[in-house]
Amino acid sequence: MKYSIGSIIIATVLTVGSTAAYAENTWKDKSKDAWIDGKAESTILLNGNLNSFDINTDVHQGVVTLTGKVDSKVDKALAQELVESLDGVKSVDNKLTVLSNKNADDDSVMTALMDSKVETVVKTKLLVESEVNGTDIEVEVTEGTVVLTGEVQSDSEKQLAVAIAKNTNDVKKVVNKLTVSNS
Repeated sequence: MKYSIGSIIIATVLTVGSTAAYAENTWKDKSKDAWIDGKAESTILLNGNLNSFDINTDVHQGVVTLTGKVDSKVDKALAQELVESLDGVKSVDNKLTVLSNKNADDDSVMTALMDSKVETVVKTKLLVESEVNGTDIEVEVTEGTVVLTGEVQSDSEKQLAVAIAKNTNDVKKVVNKLTVSNS
């Protein structure tokens, strides 16, 4: 009888302990997914070429599912590319519906798509970086060349903003027109 009660107590302790560990991991996974979901929605919202009200994001274990509707294949590819570039995203399941059958093979359209993606990614990185005041920095991209303008508080902040832009995928060149404030 003593061994039965002892066995029951040990089994109960092990079950409660493993359940608590599982609950903690589940909570952390859900928090990370919510964080990724917020970044994905913000990135789409900041892009001037996409209608963020027509695109829905759902994240499960780092996999982002895009649903909704877009105007063209270019918009569908842009949404996927923007979300794939975010930290923490393992993959993107792009289920967006294209409303028109416009052919997006034109090089100028694809260049504009890439520039728009790079601009959004750089701007998002600047806004997320706590050591840079991204709201004071303008980002323009033309054919892979990023131009940074605006005013920053220090030379270090200026260098960090340039480094962030240079370390972004598909950036060919960075033109630094940032000025350091005198105050």
